[in-house]
Formats: sequence, structure tokens, C-alpha cells
Amino acid sequence: MSKVVILHHPLIDHKMMKIRDKRTGTKEFRESVNEVSGLITYEITRDFTTRPRTIETPICETTVYELEKQVVIVPILRAGLGMVDGIHNIIPTAKIGHIGLYRDEETLQPHVYYSKFPKEIETGVVLVVDPMLASGGSACKAIEILKSRGATDIRYVGLVGCPEGVARLQKDHPDVSIYLAALDERLNEHGYIVPGLGDCGDRLFGTK
Repeated sequence: MSKVVILHHPLIDHKMMKIRDKRTGTKEFRESVNEVSGLITYEITRDFTTRPRTIETPICETTVYELEKQVVIVPILRAGLGMVDGIHNIIPTAKIGHIGLYRDEETLQPHVYYSKFPKEIETGVVLVVDPMLASGGSACKAIEILKSRGATDIRYVGLVGCPEGVARLQKDHPDVSIYLAALDERLNEHGYIVPGLGDCGDRLFGTK
């Protein structure tokens, strides 16, 4: 069974308050999502492996350490885009892929309309990013596609999840660790997380 890490930190909690508040405007919402994404990057990379490298400082030769694997960030379009810059600012060497999914409003099933990944997904650490882990359908579909392209080291990174989405992802992909800033109560009859934060994509891009 994959591990689930809920990232409790005062700064994350404070910024999540802004993200959840329906009065928060598009600009502040987008900035807060970006900031939380940067903060959680420290936790999701805690067990990344490094390799030694010899360099010259201004004083002498010394051994330093660099990341052993290439990092690949794969946002699920479109809401996942809101998390990319925050993570990329901390790991500027990361490559970025994209996967486009839309959810059928009646069946709630995900459908793929776009996917493009760097070749490093086969040997690197792949961070699948999407703010909301609701039913889990989109995340599971995205990971299924990545595995079919050769990815073997995959982690899911989100802001808010619920028990239903976590259980689905653990069932379908027990080898994928899950990192969230908050785990909420449940899904409602419309497929939204309760209490959640509404439609993250619409709030990020001001489309509703």
C-alpha cells in the first residue's frame, strides 16, 4: 500500500486558509497555490537520492552532492498548471511534461485529450501534480498513461484530497506515494470535495 503524507506546517495551513476562502480573488488564489506548492516541495523531495561530485570552491577542492535522478513535473491540465511554478522554482533543473484530461460531468470518468512527456520520465522521478484528489479518476488515468510510457518512480502531489480519492489511488496504484496539504471529509453528490475549495481550475484562471 502506498504511503499517504499530509503536510502539516503553520505556513502551509495559513496559505491554505486563503485558498479555501471563497472571497479570495484570482490573483491572490493563484499566488497562494504557487506558494504552497513551493513549500510542500521540501517534503516530497526528502527521500530523493543524491550522488557525490567533486568541485573547486574559491578556497579548495571539495565533495558536494547533487540529485541522482532527473525530476519531471507532470501537471494534469489545467488546474495542475497552478502548482508547476512553485515546484519548479525549488527544482529549476526539472523537466516538465503535460497531460490533458477532462471529466465527463455525468459519468465523472476522465478522458485524455493531450499528452506530451520528456524522455526522462523513464529514468527520473515523476511528480504528477493536480490540486484536487477528488474521485481519483483523473490521477489514476494520468499515472496509467505515464506507466505505459515507461515511468517507474511516480509520486502524486496535490493540495486537497478526500478519503474516496486516496482509496482509489491506493487501490489502482499502490506503488505511488501521495502527498497532500490537507485531507478533507468526503465527496458530495456533484463530485466536489467537502469542505474543499471549489473548482480549482476556474479559481486559478478566473473562468467562473
